Amino acid sequence: MPSLRPSNVITRHRDGLIYAYVPASGALGTLEPAAVFHPRRNDEAVASAVRPDLERVVYTTLNSVVCVTRAGELVWASEFEPHSDRPHGHQPGCVLSLDGRRVWVYRPDAMAGRGGGDQWVVHDADSGAVLARRELETVGHGGLHYVHPVDGSLYLNVGEGQDGSAIFRAALGAAGEPEFTPYPWSDRCLIDLAPDGRQFMTVDHGQEDVAFHRHPSGEVLFTLPVEAFGHDDAEDTWVEWAGGYLTPDLAIVTLGGTDQDEEECFRHHLVDVHTGTLRGEFTAQTPHPYELIPLGDGSWLSGAADEHPVRHERRSGT
Repeated sequence: MPSLRPSNVITRHRDGLIYAYVPASGALGTLEPAAVFHPRRNDEAVASAVRPDLERVVYTTLNSVVCVTRAGELVWASEFEPHSDRPHGHQPGCVLSLDGRRVWVYRPDAMAGRGGGDQWVVHDADSGAVLARRELETVGHGGLHYVHPVDGSLYLNVGEGQDGSAIFRAALGAAGEPEFTPYPWSDRCLIDLAPDGRQFMTVDHGQEDVAFHRHPSGEVLFTLPVEAFGHDDAEDTWVEWAGGYLTPDLAIVTLGGTDQDEEECFRHHLVDVHTGTLRGEFTAQTPHPYELIPLGDGSWLSGAADEHPVRHERRSGT
């Protein structure tokens, strides 16, 4: 899922268009698109990020990163060379920086068959010029970006399928150049950053536990294994790579399992992120765990990736 903070603009791709939504404070129910963008002819967007003023969108295809205006005019485009003829297994990702001046692009070049490892590339948001480039020692299928809401640093989670998951952080140094830091794990998936920026949440790649870490060091504050959630069938239960921060104080942790009919089911749990205390189960009104997107302000979105999202708000006792 794309990072929602700090711009609070989310996107959906449907019928060849990019829909932008702004979950306004107090507005509940089905969201209407605040803007609709038309990609270039024959472009199929796989990831996108919209400026807070809703005037431009940046999107990635399997072979390019492109910026267009709300009127459909091309601002700039950068092609990934050589073009890949592999239609599956690699999805480039993108995000706008906190100040909107840079576009960060994850390129899964290894899986795309371009030779070498993956790349993390920084573009000027106005011109498309490459400002920085980092070669990653990963062979990823895709990457999710998370923008830190306070200091503007960037987190990147690269999913390498059965080989695990790698997490990186980038921050601007004193000279204005990005400084890249890999975290020392190959078995943790980044789920969300806290809305106050003080910590982040990961789930074990083997889905055996959830952990909360101090920003930016990655120091583990506490870990909750599957058994901590009190399910009778803990051996047949796993932590989903889903959930996130409902508020700065509460996180949603989702556990999956199977019912008596061997059908897959899941439950959401609330966790106090300061103490590690369980705060009970949580009803999210989503048919699938990955359709839940916490917004950090006590509300969350539901809905599939090709549907209009629905905003819900937690009420007392739920």
